[in-house]
Order: sequence, then C-alpha cells, then structure tokens
Amino acid sequence: MKLTQIISAIALCGLALPATAETTMRVMGQPAATGLIQKNVEGPFFADFAASTGLDITAEFQPADVTGIKDTEQLRVLKSGLFDIISLRLSQVSRDEPTILGLDLVGLNPDYETGKKTVAAFMPVVDARLQEQFNTKLLGVWPFGPQVLFCKPEISSLADLKGLKVRVYDQNLANFVSLVGGTPVPLSFGDVQQSLARGVVDCAITGPSSANSAGWPEVTSYMMPIAFQLAMNGYGMNLDKWNALSVEDQGKMQAAFDTLTDDIWAYSEELFVDAVKCNVGQQPCETGTLYDLTLVEATEADKALIGTAVTEVSFPSWKEICDVTNPSCSTSWMETVGVDKGF
Repeated sequence: MKLTQIISAIALCGLALPATAETTMRVMGQPAATGLIQKNVEGPFFADFAASTGLDITAEFQPADVTGIKDTEQLRVLKSGLFDIISLRLSQVSRDEPTILGLDLVGLNPDYETGKKTVAAFMPVVDARLQEQFNTKLLGVWPFGPQVLFCKPEISSLADLKGLKVRVYDQNLANFVSLVGGTPVPLSFGDVQQSLARGVVDCAITGPSSANSAGWPEVTSYMMPIAFQLAMNGYGMNLDKWNALSVEDQGKMQAAFDTLTDDIWAYSEELFVDAVKCNVGQQPCETGTLYDLTLVEATEADKALIGTAVTEVSFPSWKEICDVTNPSCSTSWMETVGVDKGF
C-alpha cells in the first residue's frame, strides 16, 4: 500500500492509530528486528513517556516494522502529521534529504568519540534543513555503532569484495563498495538474512549486534570488524507538535531526548564490543547468541583505504548529489565538520 493510501485510510477510519487525546503522541520506533537498542533503551523510554519527559503526555508506540510504512518514507510521514515522533532511520530517509548523509560519510567516523564531534558540529545544520523542508524538529542523533562486513564467501581483505554482491543501506556506502569492485545492492534490514541465505547477496554491512539479533551469522561465515560508518539514527518530531508546546515544555522534551540519546551512545558502545565477541565465539558473550564466524582482521591497506575514503570518495560524491537539492549543503559541512577535519 502506498503512503498516501495509508494516510487516507487512517484519516477516514481512525482505526489503526487513533489520536485518543491531546496528551497522546503517536510514535514510530526502530524496527523490532534491529535488536537490543530498540528493546532495552528506546522501548522503555516511550513505554513510560510521561515519566521520561516530566510531561503529561503518553506515547502510542509502534516499531517501524509493524506499521506497514517503509522506513524510506519516514520524513514524509512526519511532515504529514501521521506520526508525531519517529525514530528516524537516517541513512534510509537521506534519499529524500541528502544533507543528512553529512553526519556519517564513509570513513568520517572511525570511532564513537569522533562520531560525537561530528554530530555536535553538523546536527544543527541538519535540524534547520529538516524544519524547512519536512516540518520536522530533530531532537537527537545516535549511532547503532560501527558498521562492519559479513560475508558468506571467504574473504581476507576488502579487495576480495571485487565481483561480490554487497548489501548497502545508503548511496554513500554504495559508492565505496563500487570503488573496491563490489556490486552494491540496496536492501532493507529485514530482507537481508533471507537474501544472504538465498545468494541474492554475498556480503552485507551492518552493526555486529543488529546482525546477531537478526541471525546473520547463521547464513554467513566471515566478519571483518572495520568501521565503514557509525549508522546514525535520530529522533524527529512533527514541527507543529513541537511548536504547540510551551517554551518550558519544549525544554523538558529536549532534555529528555538528550538523556535518551546519551544513554544510547553509551549502550551502543557496550553492545559493539560484546557482539563482536558473540559473533566469533568468544567469551564473555553477554548480550547475544554465541556463533562461530571467522574473524577477519583488516589489513593495513584496508585501514588506509577507509582512512582516505572521506577525501577521495565519500565527500566528493556526496557533495555532487547534495548541492543539487541544497545549494549550501557542502559549504555548511566544510564550515562545521570540515574545519575539524582540516579540509
């Protein structure tokens, strides 16, 4: 069903997501299939939304994968007012707003500390753009964690991706995979496990914890824990709903989401370390299922390739696309993130 049809059906029938009161906000969360961040941090936050925010507001929460709405449509959904708050899949919605990709270009954020600096510098630019184009207030940005490589065929370096079909989730990553000779295949997260099992793709990229929760190690044999990106996600709120709050209540709402995103940053890092161990059969494995993938250490050439990706591949290709729709896109990035990177 198309997004417009879903909106019309809900507007006419009021069955799927009834707006039962002014103090109820309709919330779309991360897909349940993505694992523990959604289950252990995001879900509980919205389950007791009034306590989390200090406001007399409850949340009508649904994971994205039970709404019938594609994650690529999330910004349009927020703009329409169908949902009041959405846990945004930033890479997926960047098709509608390429400015978002400036938060997480391939090679830009090799670790959590660097990622926090990038978000602090560029989130205000993305927020302003989303308010202008999609009637959306960006309340916070957080990472699933380093996005690493899982493969069914044997690999020993990134050079072995040549000729292989690799699942990607945004255009910037697709450009990098093409550079090393692989064939990028865009797939939603929920479709990846079966696609690996059936040979639709040979390899796929995601965080080790999400892969563990979704059973990727059951259909792959090798994991290379090199960080392509941090897989940034965020919380967007319909701007009309935001503006309807008093200044005091806006402060409480923002403070609550600041705390939530801080908690996710810390939890994401814990999950990454543990999930890598779980996937390759090392103890202690406390948060996932124990598997026996072969750990493939990145070569010096691999690390060098990722290290130069921003200047050589990801920024130039992103600049070309982003400036078409947002003429100040790359300039804003250079004046914020780029300054810190020495561009």
